[in-house]
Amino acid sequence: MIPDIRNLIINSIIVLVIALLPPQITQAQGAITYVSNLGQASTGNEVVGSDSWQAAGFVTGNNADGYTQISIQLGMIDASGNPSGFTAMLCKRVFGAPLPGPGSRLVTLNGSLNPMITDAYTYTAPTHLTLSPSTQYFIVISGGTAVADSAYGWSVAGASSYNPSDGWSNLGGVWTSSDGSVSSWISTSSFPQFAINATAVPEPSVLSLLGICILVLCWWMKRLQPL
Repeated sequence: MIPDIRNLIINSIIVLVIALLPPQITQAQGAITYVSNLGQASTGNEVVGSDSWQAAGFVTGNNADGYTQISIQLGMIDASGNPSGFTAMLCKRVFGAPLPGPGSRLVTLNGSLNPMITDAYTYTAPTHLTLSPSTQYFIVISGGTAVADSAYGWSVAGASSYNPSDGWSNLGGVWTSSDGSVSSWISTSSFPQFAINATAVPEPSVLSLLGICILVLCWWMKRLQPL
């Protein structure tokens, strides 16, 4: 009798675990492109240097536990001169003067330090970063040389068409600053070219339920052991 009960419990737990696994596997298949206008033709560029910071805003989707495995693709065109010190960052939005714009830096993105020729360059965030749901962020880029000497070029498209999905959106336009300080940003109607890739964080309720099932199984197995 006891072995039958034990087998019933084990089989029930196995069925429950298998039923709960597909959401986990789906989330682990890789990042999704949530926002992108890289497929459009370039109509010009925004110059990037130590005295010409550029930023583009976006809003994350509504996945309750946020997003991780963040990577950004930047559409760049041929640089002028011989610039150096390219830096790409993620910042949260702040509501300062003269208008809402990029705030303090969250992370520096890892990628090419010298995007000199026309191409889409990929920049990745540290693995520990998780973006909150339904929150405004900015991609911010700058260079190490003044634009009068040499500059990078952030490609722009002719329309605000970023093909957002799953609740994500772009804030539209580009923000420009001479030094990256919170109060110095101004907005224009330019449409910088970029894509955002991320992975939705699995709901912890699934993991918690699996843990509870395992604990219950262990408890019953201990109870059913002969004295």
